[in-house]
Amino acid sequence: MTTPGIGADQEGRKKGGGSSAALRRFSDGATNVAIKEPGRFFALCLDTFRAMFQRPFQWREFIQQSWFIVSVTVVPTMLVAIPFGGILSLQVGGLIRQLGAQSFTGATAVVAIVREASPLVTSLLVAGAAGSAMCADIGSRKIREEIDAMEVLGINPLHRLVVPRMLACAFIALFLNGLVSVVGLIGGYVFNVVLQDGTPGAYLASFNAIAQLPDLLQAEIKAFVFGITAGLVAAYKGLNAKGGPKGVGDAVNQTVVITFMLLFLENFIISALYFQFVPSKGM
Repeated sequence: MTTPGIGADQEGRKKGGGSSAALRRFSDGATNVAIKEPGRFFALCLDTFRAMFQRPFQWREFIQQSWFIVSVTVVPTMLVAIPFGGILSLQVGGLIRQLGAQSFTGATAVVAIVREASPLVTSLLVAGAAGSAMCADIGSRKIREEIDAMEVLGINPLHRLVVPRMLACAFIALFLNGLVSVVGLIGGYVFNVVLQDGTPGAYLASFNAIAQLPDLLQAEIKAFVFGITAGLVAAYKGLNAKGGPKGVGDAVNQTVVITFMLLFLENFIISALYFQFVPSKGM
């Protein structure tokens, strides 16, 4: 027969042990998210950039991945860019009309679309369509132990798989950014002229009133950096996938979420640096 005092003491120790175990699991999870995962990702980035200079370069894989990214992103990019440009023209056009400067609608549309909208639309589609597919491909290779087999054969998976995919994302993002800019400006022109009774000549004549060449260069740099980020995050999550097909699905979801968060952070940093070092064009 158990003594009441001893039983209560054992029960208290069990409760204390359970709470300490829960606290330990929480601290381990927080440490993993705050320190270990960023550290592993940073190490992967360094190894990948070092593998870029290894020869021979995988041109076949690079071309195949570039064509794949184009096939899954061109049509959605155009379909997203048209309403994006139209919404910006409608919002900016209404504000400009209230200020009595309707003749500068084209200039504000160019600045909004080329400087900010185009890189963001490009990055979101590259991360959502191409990045998720790349993560699923590398993750499926990981759970089938193809990555381990490549390492046993002396083949560097980063050089063979990650580098061509990362550069393909960055390369195609440059052209998608230009496509979004052109389609968005055409959509803005149609919405401004048809729905807001704007003047076609004024819309086109005011293009270079505020916009300047560094705006386009900044957008291209953003698109390139966003493409590299999407490729690296997809590769990292794919190479660390575990737990079978469910683990691959979780890695794909995490790839999209983490990439979006990093893209918005990088967009803020690049825009802040741009406004610090490049003076705005006067009217």
